[in-house]
Amino acid sequence: MHDRSQAPGSWRIALPHTAAAVPVARALVRTALAELEHTADCDTAELLTAELVANAVEHTAGDDPIELVVELLPTGCQVEVHDPDPAPPGDLTRPTLAEPDVWQEGGRGLLLIRALSSSCGHRPTGSGKAVWFRLPVVPAQRRPT
Repeated sequence: MHDRSQAPGSWRIALPHTAAAVPVARALVRTALAELEHTADCDTAELLTAELVANAVEHTAGDDPIELVVELLPTGCQVEVHDPDPAPPGDLTRPTLAEPDVWQEGGRGLLLIRALSSSCGHRPTGSGKAVWFRLPVVPAQRRPT
């Protein structure tokens, strides 16, 4: 299900450009973190991955697959979602001047990513863009036993 030809802590998978990609992406992140006994916060990684994938599916046109890349680093993990649209994602890295409307359904995903990740951003790729976040390693004394 994944290509391990890169570094041992790197996973890459193509996902369909549909809502069905979201649970698959969550499962892949959970599996990647568990298999290597990585100590980043798995629940947060799953939540933010689901937001990135849902955002890519909802806000990019066409049927081209999106791609999920999970990299496990000594300092934490980085998750990237590649999509075919070169336009930058909303308010991911731009400071917001107004408080978000909590009653609005849309727009909260990027706020969640900004609030819960140690860093996040986006970059152009040859076929569109990559949107990413990083989570730090959870110190041993704060991990559930």
